Amino acid sequence: MPEGINADLIPDPTGVDSLARQIRQTGRAYPLFDIAHLILKRPDRYQLHFRAHGNNADGTPRQFFTCNLDDTVWLSDGDATRHVLSKHFGTFYQTEKIAVDPPKGTYTFVAQCGMSGIVLGPPNLHDYQAKLQRLHTERFSRLAFDVYKSRVRIIREEAVVKQWIEEQSFKFEYVCLNLPEPLKLASRDAVEQHFRQVHLPNIIKPEFSHIVRTPAAREALPPPLRRLARREFDLQQRFPLKLVTRLSDDFAHRGLHFFKVNKTVLHVAVARPRFLDMETSPVSEGVKRIVDTIQATPECTRRKLLEAMGVHLPPADAPPVAEGTETPPSPELSAIVGDLHWLIHEGHVIEFANGRVELAKKPAPRPTPPPRPPRPQAAAPAAAAPAAAAAVVVAEPAPDASGEVPADIGVSAVTPPSEAASTETATEPPMVEEVAAEAAPAPPETSAEAGGTSPEPDEPKINPS
Repeated sequence: MPEGINADLIPDPTGVDSLARQIRQTGRAYPLFDIAHLILKRPDRYQLHFRAHGNNADGTPRQFFTCNLDDTVWLSDGDATRHVLSKHFGTFYQTEKIAVDPPKGTYTFVAQCGMSGIVLGPPNLHDYQAKLQRLHTERFSRLAFDVYKSRVRIIREEAVVKQWIEEQSFKFEYVCLNLPEPLKLASRDAVEQHFRQVHLPNIIKPEFSHIVRTPAAREALPPPLRRLARREFDLQQRFPLKLVTRLSDDFAHRGLHFFKVNKTVLHVAVARPRFLDMETSPVSEGVKRIVDTIQATPECTRRKLLEAMGVHLPPADAPPVAEGTETPPSPELSAIVGDLHWLIHEGHVIEFANGRVELAKKPAPRPTPPPRPPRPQAAAPAAAAPAAAAAVVVAEPAPDASGEVPADIGVSAVTPPSEAASTETATEPPMVEEVAAEAAPAPPETSAEAGGTSPEPDEPKINPS
């Protein structure tokens, strides 16, 4: 397999358009994997997408070469050039046959290609090696040169030697076409060199990504790319996951929808299934009648539905009616078909590819989530907690008659007990309220809002903070 080149099978865009149009017109739901297998059955329904990635051994980006004349892909520009000169030679050059003197000397044997039958001439001629190399390059490059050379035979038959001598009595010149001035070339090597200089940039393009669109172009691929394409085809035929993924994208861009049957088989249709609740959704009597008939008919099909609703249809095995002699449908049939068309395109009714008709199922009610457990409450601190860990609120002293606060009473409102005990100017311990003591009875209110006073008479009156 060629290194650094990937091949993918993609559906033909024209075929995808036709399938999408058919799905919209019929309203039927088709399994995507069945569509993928149908595409793989015919070569004209899919294309080959080649992509090159990575670098070559010399560090240059890996790429391949495409021929604009026939949409073929080649691994090198030399292979592409030889392909053009072999298949499209007359587009660029014209061959002229000119008589010349036959080779001098006596020849009793010639070399002949054992694979193509082409007579190469005596091995001791000066151009024998060049002919051998050119024939190997043009037609048998997949073989090693030594292997190909071992298949060359020596022929001593007089008729074959005489045929070669007659062929050497002519030479060929090649006239270049589509040029402003006439130009003749003396050999095929000169022709190839001229093609590379003049035509190659316009005919052969280096690319990193290319799509081979026609089966004929796939048949002309070189053997390595053909084997790569065959391997990808075999993989997709066993399980066409990549092809289904591409089909999903193509159908989605064309406005179609997808759903799974029994949570397994993926289908494509004009609408997703949507349950019709006739108790909450007002519908016409015709629509309600269709829904009730489908629900009451086992293994319902369109034909069974119409027959159950009283529409008389010709037998299924009746011969087709000649064109121009069809009877117009009755108003009743037209009304039923119109209502069924609306139900299908709204997703309330599903008509599968095998003809089965079903109602969109009522969605299962969502399970009620269990109630959340109550958040755990933080445990209250014990009444006997150390005084250092309790929150301490220190009251501020009240001013005296002169309006000044005595200096020996001023202690910070958030002074820790250790610092308060070390204050030398404090003659009495400050009043404190332990917030964490739950078991103790509530102390008398001392806040300004309550208008109370300190519970101990020997303490100075203070204004609470």
